[in-house]
Amino acid sequence: MAARVAVVTGGNKGIGLAIVRVFMTLHRGEEAVKTLAAEGLSPMFHQLDINDLNSITTAAAYFKDKYGGVDVLVNNAGIAFKVADTAPFDVQAEVTLKTNFFDTRNMLTHFLPLIKAGGRVVNVSSFVGSRTLNNCSPELQARFRSEDITEEELVGLMQRFVDAAKKNEHKKDGWPETAYGVSKTGLTTLSMIQARRLSKERPNDQILLNACCPGWVRTDMAGPKAPKSPDEGAVTPVYLALLPPGATEPHGKFVSEKEVQTW
Repeated sequence: MAARVAVVTGGNKGIGLAIVRVFMTLHRGEEAVKTLAAEGLSPMFHQLDINDLNSITTAAAYFKDKYGGVDVLVNNAGIAFKVADTAPFDVQAEVTLKTNFFDTRNMLTHFLPLIKAGGRVVNVSSFVGSRTLNNCSPELQARFRSEDITEEELVGLMQRFVDAAKKNEHKKDGWPETAYGVSKTGLTTLSMIQARRLSKERPNDQILLNACCPGWVRTDMAGPKAPKSPDEGAVTPVYLALLPPGATEPHGKFVSEKEVQTW
């Protein structure tokens, strides 16, 4: 990673911190910086809150001015309500999709133009997204799997889910009862859309963009019973982030255990 710049969202703990430990470049969270410094590593700290559009634009301007762009972007930040959480489903839908889809999309909107030739973009999604897709109505499945779905259409579908949840009509509208799953269905689909756009608009830059599932990992979000450690969860994201120069695939795929999965 010498002389390369990597940005990892949600890098202050869990899978994100494990990814940063491999990159040794930069991430969010001063305590995490101290943790890595104690291990002899020297990441740099830059404040970035994906829930705050101003924070995203400020960070994007910083990386553009200081480094001329970014070599690796890992969108790892995400949230999930606990199973026992008593928040109404419509609240869970709105809050979860805001972070996992809409705010992550804002990151991509402002950082994709900064990705340098040969760069790598990894969106940390989940197998729950593909499982959720299979439980959507045939109409929704067809659109999410379509190669002509646009980003605007996808944004509309994500908002449609939130709006339907507020009316308690999401099931009638063809959606399953999982805000987290729908958010990750959207993120994986967004990854495929943006990969196609990169291939069309920057065909010679050899940028690879993929979504991935890190697996069920022992984090604050997933709980202590998960089988994987954060370091094990970092394996697939790191694999995609460090695909060698000249590689042409995977691109626009959903990857788990370093293998392309059927979508």
